[in-house]
Amino acid sequence: MTDRKQFIIVMLVAAIFVGWLGWRGFEVISLNHALQDDDIVAKYPYQHRVVRVEGNTAIMSSLRSHSTPTRDALNAVFPSMRNLADTSREWQRAEREMAQVQARAGDIILGQSGIDRIRWELDENWYHLSDMQSRQSARR
Repeated sequence: MTDRKQFIIVMLVAAIFVGWLGWRGFEVISLNHALQDDDIVAKYPYQHRVVRVEGNTAIMSSLRSHSTPTRDALNAVFPSMRNLADTSREWQRAEREMAQVQARAGDIILGQSGIDRIRWELDENWYHLSDMQSRQSARR
């Protein structure tokens, strides 16, 4: 095979790969637009989003995980609730609302073509940025 043919084959493979990456990026963007088009999900203080798509599975961000209790998530979203007891009606309402909004976000994504499953991942970056903002506010 000549150098020219090899070059053309390599460039063709590279173009297909770049096109595939671009399509995956477009897919994530369009899924996140679907979330923003829903008033309930869009107005919630934490913005659930699709981080990436792996096959037919959308990986979505969440403030909850097995290692991060709901109380920590709610403290991050609603800092004014830190001093309330776990049994308070406000906490119970906030827990229900967080679960309902996350479930709704998942349902919206599952309703999109090509997505059959959701996998939730802890949004560690959001916690990090939130912590930085609260430290900055405390200095002022």
